[in-house]
Amino acid sequence: MTTPLTNAQTRDVEALLHPYSNAVALRENGVQIFTRGEGVRVFDDSGRGYIEGMAGLWCAGLGFSDAELVEAAKEQMDRLPYYHLFSGKSHEPAIELAERIKELAPDMARVFYQSSGSEANETQVKLIWYYNNALGRPEKKKIISRKRGYHGVTIVSASMTGLPYNHMDFDLPVDRILHAGTPHYWKEATEGESEAEFSNRLAAELEAQIILEGPETVAAFIAEPVMGAGGVVVPPEGYFSAIQPVLEKYDVLLIADEVITGFGRTGEWFGSGTFGMKPTSMSMAKQLTAGFAPLSAVAINQDMADVIEAHSGKIGVLGHGFTYGGHPLGCAVGAKALEIYKRRNIVGHVQELAPHFAGHLARLAEHPLVGEYRASGLMGALEMVPQAGAKGFKTPGKVGARMAAELLERGVIVRAVVDSIVMCPPMVITEAELDEMFAPMEAALDATAAWVKAEGLG
Repeated sequence: MTTPLTNAQTRDVEALLHPYSNAVALRENGVQIFTRGEGVRVFDDSGRGYIEGMAGLWCAGLGFSDAELVEAAKEQMDRLPYYHLFSGKSHEPAIELAERIKELAPDMARVFYQSSGSEANETQVKLIWYYNNALGRPEKKKIISRKRGYHGVTIVSASMTGLPYNHMDFDLPVDRILHAGTPHYWKEATEGESEAEFSNRLAAELEAQIILEGPETVAAFIAEPVMGAGGVVVPPEGYFSAIQPVLEKYDVLLIADEVITGFGRTGEWFGSGTFGMKPTSMSMAKQLTAGFAPLSAVAINQDMADVIEAHSGKIGVLGHGFTYGGHPLGCAVGAKALEIYKRRNIVGHVQELAPHFAGHLARLAEHPLVGEYRASGLMGALEMVPQAGAKGFKTPGKVGARMAAELLERGVIVRAVVDSIVMCPPMVITEAELDEMFAPMEAALDATAAWVKAEGLG
């Protein structure tokens, strides 16, 4: 018998359409409503606390109650609650945050603001098309993304996202967007192939794809340093060092999607630094404001800046921008967040905790339900399989969802990506809190394994 929905749950399903949700199932089962956050925990409307093992949606790097960020927001709301950057207008928070971003990403020359990671990646494509038109290369417009990559949900960014449910019945992907192979060594490598050999094969396949399309038509390659929503796929040995010479050979720009990996998550300021990427431009959001306000940014190098600025002078305007791009509230919170990351040495804290985090995952990978663990900094995943040697279930997605539900019952929030559970706790988490987060996972794996057996999924 289904438990009747509460008043708040009924109001919710009658008023809201939820992203990444089954609306029919929500109407039957109701939503879970959260009312407050404290440190690495969030609390639902029954008062129960949960360790938020996903930092919300990969973004609450400083947890859910940082007093300095709250105060920075209050001060900015008192001073200048809204203004824009259109038509030669500006304000101090936008300038300060752009300067801080440039300090952390010294190869970048200019910053352009939006409200979300999706908008940032949409902006990347528009700026690259504008750049190539300025250079007299009107055919050089195709963007190569990767299968299982995640770059957002607006029309072009969703097309770059290489996940089927982002395309299904949305008439996506649009043209000019292509997808290369996934750098998931455990799942995609051939028998006996080393990580370096696998990386070289993917680079050769990328080169063949560029040649087939015509190098004069391929503008850019977009990549997350670590694939987040694709399952925390960590690139194999030598991947980006094999890919980049191919891009350089055919004058293909490299966009680093740092929306998840930026600002300390992988143990460096940017995931590009962790994995040796040398991007032409970078997208950033989420931990840019530690999740306390909506804001994203695109940073471009000096060559792109020179060409785009000169072309805007020729045309008379750079005809792109957002009402809330560079909102003073988001910029003030972002500037404070970056200052906190530096002052509290959050990058060093992540480096210190990363081996402990990975050690927990390695221990759990010995469970018979787990086929692989993956980790980079404070991002991690456990991928579940029916038996040793298998690479997936015949009916994908059910087991990951069950494991996430078992952990929710035990007070830990993670996210299911097909049959992986992924985690990305606030970067301020302590070693003791990490131990607490991982404490119920073995019992949850045992319960999930028993369910798999009972359902005949093994």
